[in-house]
Amino acid sequence: MTRSDRNKATTRPRLTGEKLTTQEFSRLAGTIGGYPYVKIVLDRTESVLHFIDSADGTLHVRYIGCEILGMSLDELARGLDSFNDDVYRNPDRRFYLGTLALHSRRGDGRGDGGGTGEGRAAGAFLSLETVDVDTMSQEMLRFFYHRVRDHIDPTLPLVLKPANHRQEDYVAGIPESEIPRVLSHELYSTASFVPLNDGQAHGRLRVFRSEAEYRADPEPLEWHDIVVMPRVPEDIPRVSGIIHTEHTTPLSHINVMAAGWRIPNAVGTEAVDRIERAGLAGRWVHYRVDADGSDLHLEAAQPHSDGVPPTPPAERVLVDRPDLAPTPITALSELRAGDHVRFGTKAANLGELTHLLQHGSPRWLGFYRAPRPPRDNLLRYLARQLGLPENADEAELVAAAQRLVKEYTQVPRGIVLPFSLQQRFLDSSAELRSVLGRLDSALLSGTSQTSQTLQTPQATQLGELCREAQRLIRTTPLPDPVRTEIDRALDRHLYGAPVLVVRSSSNAEDLPGFSAAGLYESVANVGGTSPVHGAAHEAVDGEVHEAALDGVLDAVREVWASLLSPRAVLLRHQAGIPLDHCGMGVIVQEQVGATVGGVLVTCNPLSPQDFRNVYLNISPRSVTEVVSGQGAPLQYLCNTMEGGSRTVSLGTATADLDAATKDLVGRLALISRLLQSHFSPDESYADPVDIEWAIEDDRVSLLQLRPFRTAG
Repeated sequence: MTRSDRNKATTRPRLTGEKLTTQEFSRLAGTIGGYPYVKIVLDRTESVLHFIDSADGTLHVRYIGCEILGMSLDELARGLDSFNDDVYRNPDRRFYLGTLALHSRRGDGRGDGGGTGEGRAAGAFLSLETVDVDTMSQEMLRFFYHRVRDHIDPTLPLVLKPANHRQEDYVAGIPESEIPRVLSHELYSTASFVPLNDGQAHGRLRVFRSEAEYRADPEPLEWHDIVVMPRVPEDIPRVSGIIHTEHTTPLSHINVMAAGWRIPNAVGTEAVDRIERAGLAGRWVHYRVDADGSDLHLEAAQPHSDGVPPTPPAERVLVDRPDLAPTPITALSELRAGDHVRFGTKAANLGELTHLLQHGSPRWLGFYRAPRPPRDNLLRYLARQLGLPENADEAELVAAAQRLVKEYTQVPRGIVLPFSLQQRFLDSSAELRSVLGRLDSALLSGTSQTSQTLQTPQATQLGELCREAQRLIRTTPLPDPVRTEIDRALDRHLYGAPVLVVRSSSNAEDLPGFSAAGLYESVANVGGTSPVHGAAHEAVDGEVHEAALDGVLDAVREVWASLLSPRAVLLRHQAGIPLDHCGMGVIVQEQVGATVGGVLVTCNPLSPQDFRNVYLNISPRSVTEVVSGQGAPLQYLCNTMEGGSRTVSLGTATADLDAATKDLVGRLALISRLLQSHFSPDESYADPVDIEWAIEDDRVSLLQLRPFRTAG
């Protein structure tokens, strides 16, 4: 396409100033996320409502600029930011922008994913929604709704769908008899299809109606299986594809693992019925998930012609070998990112975070400094979010970013046991050394010629050796010098902490092609080292101290043992990570007494092209509930360019967060973008990070930061 072609304002099919019928909706509609939709523009100056041909996703601003104002695309690009400000932020704007989406009343929220004909419309309704960054007031929303209502076939019900939390508050003040409404999370919770990872697979369908049915099945899952369950548990072995028949979150451990495995993964609430009608259970199929599709694709396929089940491709995930040189137990505040070879990735990142909170970063602005054509950068948006003038210089932006991070976040104090301490413990037991030697030999001898899988007899032996090694780690006493070193470090850095959490920190996690999400143990609610007061306090203090120390040491051994679980060893083996390349550091940290916690990623996993939003999973009870997949968390999207947020799903919560917590979550989202900039591996600043966090009073504790590996 030439420059001249790009500047032509090609006239497109549209409906202007007339009522929208079901037939016209079908003619103009595009589809996104399974929903048929038509974009609309209300021109207040001309008092005309435009229904736009939306099949190719034409942007509102392009339609306005080229079709209404007669601008070239180059003219539009040069003034894009000011143009957006006028149509989304100006209280006296000429144009009101929105989208009409068609929804089924059959209870699935999306209809059949097919066309938009009149037959469907009889049992359907339309939702009217603005862009999520739109700052329409209550009266503007009311005016917009009624004008659109007047231009739609009266037999088509129309509801208003607030695009963000601010609009939800506005709409709550309008009688529902005047403006019926539907909230985003109400539609999401009834969606029959949600793509989690796109991709395709050729494998055998294994269908289970419950986790209990899966646990009772004597035939184990194989690598070539595609598993269909209400919610796939986090301890399944590696498979070729996943279909959840109940809603889940992209940030559960199993879904993060699936992204690392690069396998198709989706929610399909009607999948079991479809599979049974087609007679596909237990058969070989082609399975495909498209990120912008309206449904998952399943069709019967033939097994491999030679009758031999496929094996996964041989992989070799690169991992830095652990540094086992004698290293003292170290406070988190003294670690930096480069210490991962001695203490593990998780500990090194927490140490780096602690340093940032105190000393700042020269890279705070990276994400916002990077060009987003046609914009040279996003710094003016960051300035707005930081409460600065749009023309603030970079020094002012850096200073304001540092103030924000320091004021609202903290890293709980803690210590880290290095890899070398784990090795001293393993070397102290001849029985442990023997079992580990046999385990290493079993891994080497059991590997097939063409893949990284193990044959069944070797896999059985592997499991037995892993469980024996774990038993010995849990029961072998720590050598007195090791016990004393841990005791002194606790006394120096964590004295007075009432409750501790003991976390894993390996070098064999958070790697390209191997996430290890949920693979290693962390132990919460471990007794701390608070002193006892009152009569005979010295004697009692001594007993309490020894009991507390024993509790910490038991938790440390549990974390060490998790490195050698059968599943962990097998998954690392399939990724080509040798046993002797794996170390386990241990973080002992003051536990935060938080009431709200969660996980966020600095991207939108439901829409990979979305660079504005940060995606959060939130629980009013515990972070563990979010990542384990056992609970259904609140799901938020927070815009880190224009600001604002919206609730994607309430999960199992009966109410949304209060206004003050929403505000703090929004600040956390902005802070996470700054942290993404600092931890970026290159100057594109595009790689998202995964942050585990908890809110206590008016501050956010940062509990973990790691790269977020997408399936792409």
